[in-house]
Amino acid sequence: MFTGIIEAVGRLRAINSSAGGARVTIDTASLDLSDVKLGDSIATNGICLTVVTLGHDSFSADVSSETLARTGLGHYQIGDSVNLEKAMLPSTRFGGHMVSGHVDAVSAITRIEHQGNSIDYWLNMPTELAPYIAEKGSITIDGTSLTVNSLSADQFRLTIVPHTTEQTIIKNYQVGTKVNLEVDLIARYIERLLTKQSPDASVESGVTQALLARNGFIK
Repeated sequence: MFTGIIEAVGRLRAINSSAGGARVTIDTASLDLSDVKLGDSIATNGICLTVVTLGHDSFSADVSSETLARTGLGHYQIGDSVNLEKAMLPSTRFGGHMVSGHVDAVSAITRIEHQGNSIDYWLNMPTELAPYIAEKGSITIDGTSLTVNSLSADQFRLTIVPHTTEQTIIKNYQVGTKVNLEVDLIARYIERLLTKQSPDASVESGVTQALLARNGFIK
């Protein structure tokens, strides 16, 4: 589990493809690896990767064909910058939101507008993810926890402050840049409970809109 607060910006050092996937090596720049061990997870542009080899300033991870197909990783080039975050600890300050590192879709930047000292980015909203993207709700873009500031029929807008621009790869975004999206986990589970999507159709969840309203989850 991650928080979406980026700890460092690294670079893709190598990607070695095979029939079943690939092995990637990431230069970790300023990321502190002193408490990282083999088998630990590091979110790389929002993709949860498991450390299989570890150097003093790099790590390698094996990537499945599924991950290559569902994320932007299959299109990355050697030298590309990537956002990095180590898995959270129970004692970590929770500055972002709950992030699993499981990418839901790839989107693209459609428009960039400067607003004072901030920058607005408009992104395509994949149709299948639209129900989970809400105004003032949380979304993860390349591993960064961000707030959706407005929506249109098929796009959503993010307003990025200077600190976030400086500390992440957002400063490299241009119109057309493809990014990894992960929607809010809670939204997905609420939908599953409400629609009773169970392998056994006879089993009801017991969670209703009325129950959620009584307990303050919806208004």
